[in-house]
Amino acid sequence: MKTIAIFSGYVLPHLGGVERYTDNLTREFINKGYKVIVVTSNYLNEKDYVKKNENYTLYKLPVYNIFKNRYPILKNNKIAKRIIEELSNSKIDSIIVNTRFYLTSQFGAKFGKKKGIPVYLIEHGSNYVTLDNKFIDFFANRYEDFLTFIIKKRVTEFFGVSRACGEWLKHFKIKYSGVWYNSIDTKQKIPKKETDKNINFLYAGRLIKQKGVDNILESFCELEKKYKNIKLYIAGAGSELEVYKSKYKSDSIEFLGKLDYDNLVKYYSKTNVFLYPPLWPEGLPTSILEAGLMSCAVIGTDQGGIKEIIHNRKNGLIVKPTKESLKDAMQELIDNKELREKITKKLNETVKKDFSWDNTSEKILEDIRLK
Repeated sequence: MKTIAIFSGYVLPHLGGVERYTDNLTREFINKGYKVIVVTSNYLNEKDYVKKNENYTLYKLPVYNIFKNRYPILKNNKIAKRIIEELSNSKIDSIIVNTRFYLTSQFGAKFGKKKGIPVYLIEHGSNYVTLDNKFIDFFANRYEDFLTFIIKKRVTEFFGVSRACGEWLKHFKIKYSGVWYNSIDTKQKIPKKETDKNINFLYAGRLIKQKGVDNILESFCELEKKYKNIKLYIAGAGSELEVYKSKYKSDSIEFLGKLDYDNLVKYYSKTNVFLYPPLWPEGLPTSILEAGLMSCAVIGTDQGGIKEIIHNRKNGLIVKPTKESLKDAMQELIDNKELREKITKKLNETVKKDFSWDNTSEKILEDIRLK
C-alpha cells in the first residue's frame, strides 16, 4: 500500500479553504486504498502530538504561541525530532505541501529533499497575501519572496488549485506543471431547497474588507429601501464583524457568525443568490462550489480563479469590484426570475461535471505517479 504525506499549516476544525482541501483530499486517497499521513501545526497546544487509525496518521508539530493562529512558527524540540524520526520510518512514497509560505510546507519540502522523496507543492493563492496594511504588507511580501526562494529548490513540481494560481507562480520564475482544482464532494446528500416569498442573499467567508463585504452590505441597504421581500445572511467571523454589526442594523440583515459546514448547508438551502465579490485575487473559492452544488445563483468578481468557475451570464454573473456594479447585479436577479433560475441550473451542472473530488484526486494520483 502506497503512502502519501500531506503537509498543511492547519487542518479542520480550523476553518479555511486549504484546511477543507486537505480534509477532502485525505478522505479521497484513503477511499482509493492509500495510506495518508497529515502533518500540521499544534496551534491549539494539544497534549497528544499524534493521532492514528488504520490508514491515517495525523502529526501536530509544536509551535510557539506568537502568530500561531495565522503563521505558526515551528519549534525544534524533542517532539519535533520524534515526529521526524517517525516520518523517516514511514516509507513515504510522495509528499504534498500546501502553499509556499507556511513553515509546515518548508518543513515538508526540506524533509522530502533530504530523504529523496518527490515533493509536490499546491499553490492556493493568486497574489501576495495581504494584511490590509501597506507597511506591514511590504515586509510580509519580501518574507514570502524569501520563503519561495528557499522552497522552490526543494520541490519536484508545482501545481495550482486554479490556472490563476499557476500563473501567479510565474511571478517567482516558477513553471507550474498543471492544475489540481479545488473541488467538492458531489456525492453528498443535498438538502431539499426551501422556498418562501423572500429573495434570500448569502455571503459566507471571512469578514474582512478584502472580501468585498462592505460592498455587499452597502448594496443591500440601498436595495431594501426599494424591495421589501429581500433578506441578507452574513456567515463568518473576522476583524470587521463587530464593526459591521454596529453599522448595519436592519431586520433584513442577519449576522450568523462562524458556522460549521452542516449548519452552513442549512442556509444554502434557503438561499437564492450567493454573493462572493472579493476585491483581492482568490485561488478557487470552495464556497462558490458549495453554492453551485446547493442550487444557488452566484454573483462574483473577476478575481483569481473565480472566472474559471463562473462564466458571465451563462452560469453566474461577474461584476466589477464596486458597490454600484454589485448592486445592479443583485437588482437584476431580484427582478429577473428567469435569468436567476437559468444560471442556477447551469452552475449546478458545471460544478458536478468539472469540480468533483473524485476526479481531482484521480488526476493528482496520476500526476504524482502513484496511479
